[in-house]
Amino acid sequence: MEILVCVTRVPDTAENEIELNSAGNDIERDDLVYSVNEWDNYAVEEAIQIRDRVGGSVTVITVGDDESDEILRREMAMGADKGILLSDDAFEKADGQGIAAILKAAAAQGSYDLILTGAQSEGGAGEVGGMLAAMLDLPYASLVVSIEESGDNSVKVGREIEGGTIEMNEISLPCVLSIQTGINEPRYVGIRGIRKVANVDIPVQSISELGITDSDVSSSVKRLDYFVPDMGEGAEMLEGDDEEIIDKLIEMLKAKGGIK
Repeated sequence: MEILVCVTRVPDTAENEIELNSAGNDIERDDLVYSVNEWDNYAVEEAIQIRDRVGGSVTVITVGDDESDEILRREMAMGADKGILLSDDAFEKADGQGIAAILKAAAAQGSYDLILTGAQSEGGAGEVGGMLAAMLDLPYASLVVSIEESGDNSVKVGREIEGGTIEMNEISLPCVLSIQTGINEPRYVGIRGIRKVANVDIPVQSISELGITDSDVSSSVKRLDYFVPDMGEGAEMLEGDDEEIIDKLIEMLKAKGGIK
């Protein structure tokens, strides 16, 4: 099975103290420590496990600058077979739709049975996987927590829905799936693995090589403002048995105008 996994380089929130820039329209990015998006690690691990069961190869792909090369090598050290970097000045201000258009152009150049993305990426909007599937006219499932190969050119997919319920679907290949955290346990990447892929050639494709134009990737979304929410009052903990707590909650909601 040929699998393409879309990964993203993001600020590592565990290693950075996030601050707003002076204009208030972005975070301050100087001296940030970056890493691969957490959700994408689960997608890569799942792709590797599928390849190990049924054969084939895993290709990791990202849209970014030269420094994004490092996350591709990290995922290749994890076990992915190949990496592709999509890099061009025109891509710098692409929104989710633009990123999906770039990935669509790259995916169309290959022949992939399965395309995986992390459930959350591109600023946490979680939109790229669905947009990519629509642009490729492929079946799509989000919040995937299990994948089981079927013998009839399809996969059985478990999706996490509200209330802790798992929804099972059978989806024909090729398809696009957005992977939820917890589907597996991503393997540890050691120094030996990183050294092994340090000199592996990773092809870089520009906008012209992908056969798209500036208008295909230009942003239709304008970021107006970033702000840190004001600290609210602490929560009030209600005590008593269930009936007492319910009565107190109703009185509080009435007092605050939540119900009449």
